[in-house]
Amino acid sequence: MRRTNRFIWRGILGATLILGLHSNLDAQSTRPNIVFVLVDNLGWGELGVYGGGILRGAPTPRIDKLAGEGLRLLNYNVDTECVPTRASLMTGRHAIRTGTLKSPVQGQPNGLVRWEVTIADLLAGQGYATALYGKWHLGDQEGRLPNDRGFDEWYGIPRTTNEALFRTSVGYDPQIAPPQFILAGKKGERSHQVEEYNLDARRRIDTEITRRTIDFMRRNAAAAKPFYAYVALTQVHFPSLPSTQFAGRTGNGDFADAVVEMDYHVGQLLDAIRELGVERNTVVVFSSDNGPEFRRPWRGTAGFWSGTYHTAMEGSLRAPFIIRWPGKIPVGISNDIVHAVDMFATLAKLGGAEVPKDRSIDGVDQMDFFRGKQAASAREGFLVYIYSELYAVKWRNWKYHLIWLDDMAKTPAQLPVPYLFNLLSDPKEETNVMTESGWVQIPISRMIRDFQQSLSQYPPIAPGTPDPYTPPARKSLTPR
Repeated sequence: MRRTNRFIWRGILGATLILGLHSNLDAQSTRPNIVFVLVDNLGWGELGVYGGGILRGAPTPRIDKLAGEGLRLLNYNVDTECVPTRASLMTGRHAIRTGTLKSPVQGQPNGLVRWEVTIADLLAGQGYATALYGKWHLGDQEGRLPNDRGFDEWYGIPRTTNEALFRTSVGYDPQIAPPQFILAGKKGERSHQVEEYNLDARRRIDTEITRRTIDFMRRNAAAAKPFYAYVALTQVHFPSLPSTQFAGRTGNGDFADAVVEMDYHVGQLLDAIRELGVERNTVVVFSSDNGPEFRRPWRGTAGFWSGTYHTAMEGSLRAPFIIRWPGKIPVGISNDIVHAVDMFATLAKLGGAEVPKDRSIDGVDQMDFFRGKQAASAREGFLVYIYSELYAVKWRNWKYHLIWLDDMAKTPAQLPVPYLFNLLSDPKEETNVMTESGWVQIPISRMIRDFQQSLSQYPPIAPGTPDPYTPPARKSLTPR
């Protein structure tokens, strides 16, 4: 009898272990790996699948193939320069709230206050291994570097690539303006200098970013641990200089060579994901942080759209976006509006995390839309702030400009009467239809009122605010 009971209990224990194993596997299957590739200053019109590629003398076969395996958005929107977009991705909050309004000057207070919660914080709290390789640009002091903001490890530059030009600039004195360094660090430790970020290092850095990302994925795939890799490649930000391996590859100059090299590195990441056997449980996102590179001779293109970055034109706001999750996200193309700020809530939900409830979160979860469970995007529009000024509002297929700036080299003009464009019939934003379509001001005015009320209820953080930051008491608003 005792022997029989022992067999019975052993069977029950075995069944429990099997059920537990299946439960763990199910939990893992609901927490996919996430590889988010963010490139720098890549315009909407550069990739082959967005009308560029060989037309620009720079074929992009690997990214084009990725687009054919996932969902490609035609109306994915970002902020007007890199810092606000990166802050939106990290926090799910528009830059007007977080004080990350523009690229900072070296030595000035900058970055996200420690009170802000990043997507890396949320995913790390759900058991993800987290890493950032590449450009950060959300704080260059200890306490505000990636390894202080939820990332287990990081390697890259705290600010921006144009600082690699410093030593070639006439009159440059490193005693007055210290050069930027590539840094590396781990959670709980101080970041350390790896090497000076000069023009030689600029050519090599994306190769090293890719190598380190693949090593990170390999280590965590072997440990069966879900991972989040934020791969912030530095191409094609000026100076758009390819590595020696790719210099002269296209015969069409440095910029085309840099685009081809970027495509190659994305391909290396995709190959590694497949070789590690985690392709079906890995969400891959590819995007850019703002409109095309503006400075000659590294001049990019927004393709179909008008305007440059640092403006509220479509050429500034629309960026390439591809998301792949085999068997989960249907292959397709959409012109529905999505904003970079949405990725915070989307990735949080994907990783099993809850977004903070003690602050205003501007982003919305788009995963049901991505997966085809709902026909339309969860977003109809958004406000466009440049620094602290409201320049424009986008709603459905309409664009409403309060301040006119169609080229970053021009002077902004406050409009006495806003301009209104129908982006379907007038994608270049050339024909003002305010007279005949002024009804559009009604929903747009409501959007502006609601957002400005939320700014009163949750006061914005001033740029340069030091830590520790304590949010003011939430203001109650009297309904109108």
